[in-house]
Amino acid sequence: MLGPGVKLVCRGRGREVDKALIEQDKGGIQSATDEKRPVTLFSAVIIVIANMIGIGVFTTLGFQVASLHSPFAVLMLWVLGGLGAFCGALCYGELGSMMPRSGGEYTYLSNIYHPAIGFLSGWVSMVAGFAAPIALAAIALGEYAGAILPGLDKTVIAVSVIVILSLVHLANVRFGCHFQNLFTGGKILLIVAFIVLGFLVTNPQDITLAPSRSDLGSVFSPAFAISLVYVFYAYSGWNSASYIAGEILRPERNLPIALFWGAAFVSLCYCLINYMFLYTVPMGELSGQIDVGFLSAKSIFGPRGAAMMTVLICLALISSLSSLIMVGPRVTQTMSEDMKRLRFLATRNGSGAPVFAIILQAGVAIFLTLTATFNAVLTYVGFTLALFASLTVAGVFVLRRRHPHLTRPFKTWGYPVTPAIFLLLYGWMIVYLIIERPLPSLCGLLTVASGLLLYKLLGTTRPRSSLEKLVDKSIS
Repeated sequence: MLGPGVKLVCRGRGREVDKALIEQDKGGIQSATDEKRPVTLFSAVIIVIANMIGIGVFTTLGFQVASLHSPFAVLMLWVLGGLGAFCGALCYGELGSMMPRSGGEYTYLSNIYHPAIGFLSGWVSMVAGFAAPIALAAIALGEYAGAILPGLDKTVIAVSVIVILSLVHLANVRFGCHFQNLFTGGKILLIVAFIVLGFLVTNPQDITLAPSRSDLGSVFSPAFAISLVYVFYAYSGWNSASYIAGEILRPERNLPIALFWGAAFVSLCYCLINYMFLYTVPMGELSGQIDVGFLSAKSIFGPRGAAMMTVLICLALISSLSSLIMVGPRVTQTMSEDMKRLRFLATRNGSGAPVFAIILQAGVAIFLTLTATFNAVLTYVGFTLALFASLTVAGVFVLRRRHPHLTRPFKTWGYPVTPAIFLLLYGWMIVYLIIERPLPSLCGLLTVASGLLLYKLLGTTRPRSSLEKLVDKSIS
């Protein structure tokens, strides 16, 4: 039984949704004109890059090295992470071109399966998808800032930057885009500098890319599968443009392009910069460390140069924080438009920013910053996000089977192999996380369960139009 307002009618080979899914609301794609959409294709690509390049690439390598002692195996993690991100981006491109409304997984899962599943994804995104990564990025920023200015209180730095950036995105959406573009450009230059100048290090590490028999054993070990959570977290953000689809110019065309180019560019950068980290710093020194970027910069440039590069890394983390703070409230906003008792969270100010959604997100992020530990939160975030990303990608199969007649402005390249690769990689990681890290996995499942309870308490969503009408209107 799917619940009120949803009825499945079997006709021949397929099943058609008789009554279901999301009606476009104020600010959505049915009512928004291109003139009212502030995010260009360039800004959408930048948002993807900014969301992806951030805390993960500058902090997670130490955790991988602690459990995997093979440089080849560590680099394979990043290759597979890039493959997963690229496949996921192509799948989200198809779904986003069909349903170009802000909200990401909330919009897709509500349409593909049931509004309750969409609400759960929105709930998880609000807590684990954005607030927790904002807290992690703020904690990392405090760690890096503390490395060059020991007198500063790391917690004060972390909380202050969350507050300041939230105010920036409350002020003006277009200004937030320009702010984002500027800082992301600096972040790209930083990574290029690391990659190019790293070859000038005087005492490089002996790294071979030819695998040995023991290296292959490491790749198929439980430690490798668990380490994927760090890498997939570092790659998280490849789907970020889908969360603001309703604010992108020509989303049915530009959304898939933004996801594609953003994921491809970052995948290349990640593989190269992690090679450089391993090339410039002994693995023993990297093991268990958060500030791996500082250690690499110190090896390349010396103490003074490391301080300068660390300042640039802090600016890169500010870019990531800015992007997360900008994108996250759009999920809460879209979900709240459909939940009568949460409608106040969808309130926008004169510039179009969702005021209460941004404030709520900032509050949760500050709470986690003050109470959480870095590694535990990272594992919890990786597990919960992987669950709903996998469910969304599986939706490509579901819609192809149930609604083959629907217009698809963009079709997933390599279907069905592309979504199958994504599901295999993420499923492999999820299974081993449940076995080897049961506590963070349990916390993730409890978060989902609390979302079900909250959905029941808040009541059902408002009446919805058919999926066919939503797709037709979205691309007209």
